[in-house]
Amino acid sequence: MLRSRYEAVIVGGGHNGLVAATYLARAGRRVLVLERLGHVGGLAVSAQAFPGVDARLSRYSYLVSLLPSKIVTDLGLKIELRRRRYASYTPVGDTGLLVDNGDAARTAASFARVTGGTGELEAWRRFYGMTAEVARRIAPTLLEPLADRAATRNLVGEEAWRDLFERPIGEVVDERFADDTVRGVVLTDALIGTFADPAGPDLLANRCLLYHVIGDGTGDWNVPVGGMGAVSGALADAARAAGAEILTGAEVLAVDPSGEVSFRDTLGEHTVTGERILANVPPAVLARLLGDAEPATPEGAQLKVNMVLSRLPRLRDTGVDPAAAFSGTFHINEGRDRLARAYREASAGRIPSLPPAEVYCHSLTDPSILGPELRRSGAHTMTLFGLHMPARLFREDPAGAREAALRATLASMNEVLAEPVEDCLLRAPDGSPCLEAKTPVDLENEAGLPGGHIFHRDLSWPYGEPGGWGVETAFERVLLCGAGARRGGGVSGIPGHNAAMAAMAPLT
Repeated sequence: MLRSRYEAVIVGGGHNGLVAATYLARAGRRVLVLERLGHVGGLAVSAQAFPGVDARLSRYSYLVSLLPSKIVTDLGLKIELRRRRYASYTPVGDTGLLVDNGDAARTAASFARVTGGTGELEAWRRFYGMTAEVARRIAPTLLEPLADRAATRNLVGEEAWRDLFERPIGEVVDERFADDTVRGVVLTDALIGTFADPAGPDLLANRCLLYHVIGDGTGDWNVPVGGMGAVSGALADAARAAGAEILTGAEVLAVDPSGEVSFRDTLGEHTVTGERILANVPPAVLARLLGDAEPATPEGAQLKVNMVLSRLPRLRDTGVDPAAAFSGTFHINEGRDRLARAYREASAGRIPSLPPAEVYCHSLTDPSILGPELRRSGAHTMTLFGLHMPARLFREDPAGAREAALRATLASMNEVLAEPVEDCLLRAPDGSPCLEAKTPVDLENEAGLPGGHIFHRDLSWPYGEPGGWGVETAFERVLLCGAGARRGGGVSGIPGHNAAMAAMAPLT
């Protein structure tokens, strides 16, 4: 039986909502989580995507970097985040650039082979030495009240402030590096889920890069053992154990600034009241629920492709084991010049002729997501994330454009392999290939993300008006606890933590 009044009503049961629910319930608050879908987790879920194929894919979000260890410890989460031995591999003709976290000499030899000397490796170490120091200093502040711009500048130092916060990252990368391949590897972190020109004055790519290098003070992108659903599952268990009520299949219809929330489930329409309302939904969705004018629709810009392979593809580079190349981030046509060309083509309304993308195989680091028979057979999962695929390309003909984008992306991948990836796809029992593609329009329709934007809206700088938590709205009782909050984005739990802290402050 539902109560009529709660101290916190959380709209949306994604991972951030579950983090907030757990913190608040552990502090003794009465908490209700309302989730529209039949399961919690939002986009941080695992699914058996192909009927009859025993593989649990992280269908949408797929790696973890931004989740602070403090949240894991505070909430007693039973999760394992496994570090990848290899950071990345980038094919270059019949060789490639391998960044091996466990063998500095091998990384140095790879840089020398691809770039012809030691200068690019030295520049690489200087640049990532700088971002590592920024990560160490900034990461702890993400779980504190906001600092202002001046305090953040003092914290990171003048060099990092100039090159990461003030100058376009494309300009900085062109200045620091000479090799097109190395430039592209650096710039991809500035473009994941973000349709931007790295040389643009809006610095949108800078913000994206920042969030990709500061995670938990290290910037490491780790594999969630058991798949992304294991993260959300652990959070749901922790929330329930703390006493939070979680209601799935409950679609919120309206939010009143006074604290009243109307929702519908299989039994009909209901109304509950919360002293605080925590909105784990995109800002555009919250505006609609409040009856406010909706902001401009954000634009997602990615093609997500999930695959199960019968075996790993062969590489043109015979000196690198495919298991090493694909266990880290495998870059596909992501050199600086090709990234720029793809951006120009997409800006003009055309699917890029040679789409940049990157892939990795979760099962190489965590085979537990595969059933025993698949593991014995040598099968693997493969996740592809395609860049510069803005929603505008898929509006007029969603299915046709999806097929065209997928075809172009697979052709781009095949250009850097020794064989077509299609030849390695596992077949489901019905004979169909184990491959699915999701565009921004698909995410908009299936997951309710306006514009299919995986960060809910453009990422923000990690500073602001001092004293607040970056979750406040125009209404004192209503807080934003999803990815669209300041310091939100990615699988982090940071907005959930910060909204919970703000919610525990007394109302004025």
